Amino acid sequence: MNKEELFNRLKGGLIVSCQALEGEPLYKKEGGVMSLMAKAAELAGAKGIRAQGIVDIKQIKAQTTLPVIGIIKKSYPGYDSYITATMREVDELAAAKADIIALDCTMRKRGDNKTINEFIKEIKDKYKDIILMADISTLEEAINAEKAGVDFVGTTMNGYTEYTKNEKEFNPNLIKQIKENVKIPLIAEGKIHCPHQLKSAFDAGCDMAVVGGAITRPLEITKRFLKAIK
Repeated sequence: MNKEELFNRLKGGLIVSCQALEGEPLYKKEGGVMSLMAKAAELAGAKGIRAQGIVDIKQIKAQTTLPVIGIIKKSYPGYDSYITATMREVDELAAAKADIIALDCTMRKRGDNKTINEFIKEIKDKYKDIILMADISTLEEAINAEKAGVDFVGTTMNGYTEYTKNEKEFNPNLIKQIKENVKIPLIAEGKIHCPHQLKSAFDAGCDMAVVGGAITRPLEITKRFLKAIK
């Protein structure tokens, strides 16, 4: 699918993040769990899946017909970012045929001393038809990511960078601000725990939204319920 076809399939829809990292209850090195989560999401009417790791991405693409936003979470010395941080991860995701590759496009330190704009240019030079999603935390980062040439922008990192760490709740105003200043498709993502927050994201103008922990992470969901009664 090209960028326009992907946008038309995802527009107005819910993308379900199906991820389990090593050490979490639903993680299996051989996979098999997240593809079932993705299949359930597809049957429920989700328009796309966001997935982490090559095994899960390949299995999800084999078991569903949904477009997949692919990432690889890996920490490197000297990097503040860990979502698709280097070309190695981009190469692996391209080989796995992720429909969209998401990467950290915050302004944080990179261990290779490149700016995020320089890294994006390297990716686009190497893969002419690649479709990129920028995970950002601020309006300024969204504007910069569009200028750097990404195809989608998402609020994934809001609240998870040092300079946004006090933003602990989903902020529909950020969606409004980005929509007013950025023309590429906007994906609301991060801290969407309840259906009313999802609705507020669309009311604020997002083109599509990602929900993960509230749907596919039973450990996190259980803790949230227990916190409410303690």
